[in-house]
Amino acid sequence: MANSSSITEFLLLGFSSLGELQLVLFVVFLCLYLIILSGNVIIISVIHLDHSLHTPMYFFLGILSISEIFYTIVILPKMLINLFSVLRTLSFVSCATQMFFFLGFAVTNCLLLGVMGYDRYAAICQPLHYAVLMSWRVCGQLVATCIISGFLISLVGTTLVFSLPFCGSNKVNHYFCDISPIIRLASADSYINELVIFIFGVLVLVVPLIFICISYGFIVHTILKIPSAEGKQKAFSTCASHLIVVIVHYGCASFVYLRPSAKYTSGKDRLVTVTYTIITPLLNPMVYSLRNKDVQLAIRKLIGKSGFSLKSL
Repeated sequence: MANSSSITEFLLLGFSSLGELQLVLFVVFLCLYLIILSGNVIIISVIHLDHSLHTPMYFFLGILSISEIFYTIVILPKMLINLFSVLRTLSFVSCATQMFFFLGFAVTNCLLLGVMGYDRYAAICQPLHYAVLMSWRVCGQLVATCIISGFLISLVGTTLVFSLPFCGSNKVNHYFCDISPIIRLASADSYINELVIFIFGVLVLVVPLIFICISYGFIVHTILKIPSAEGKQKAFSTCASHLIVVIVHYGCASFVYLRPSAKYTSGKDRLVTVTYTIITPLLNPMVYSLRNKDVQLAIRKLIGKSGFSLKSL
């Protein structure tokens, strides 16, 4: 593409350097994608159908599962197509749209995990005031705030990236339109744009993580005061699933986004990105279904109502 003309489309290199291994990746990623969709749909269905799960904790989990489904829909179908396609191009507008929705759902997930940490704090540390602190009205307002804030931050980030001129190479060394690989193709100095994006990254990743850590500090302090070992175990079990998802999600996202684009290394960053675009959405339903006794019991009840027994599966 000539240097004098603006880029009208981007070429996603993705995993093209792996040659025939792309077929293996296609099968693996397709299986994982189907597990992600089915797992999150099961979580949503169980929470909706079982009245014992109509609590703030599971309400937030259901919203997180819905967000995770759309989060993967934005990225994975196009990635799967590109593993088989020679033409891996994406128009300028389509690339910007993909980035907007990806960042929107990603930021929403980060904020939701922070809210879920506050919910656990309120339930364990303020049990007498829990009904007031986490009323359904408050829960709805918190979810709406997470979604609106997520997409407003995404709009700012996407605008900062695509307001830059792109007149050189259109080859994106990634499998989707992410911030670092796209901004590296800009034909102008992107320091200010990157600085603003970094500040937003700190607000989205570091601030909620600190909030979660403080919440769990109070939670641990409260749990240690519980006299019975059974009570301690029950309290810890309600937090363990959330903590596992938080560590993986925030850890991988911080590694990629809390660095300047100049330090972007395609191979290592692609591997880490696979973790939070595929493994984290996969981890969410698996952790909450395998480790959470309430969800397990609700699934058994639904299977029982359908006329099946667990032994027949």
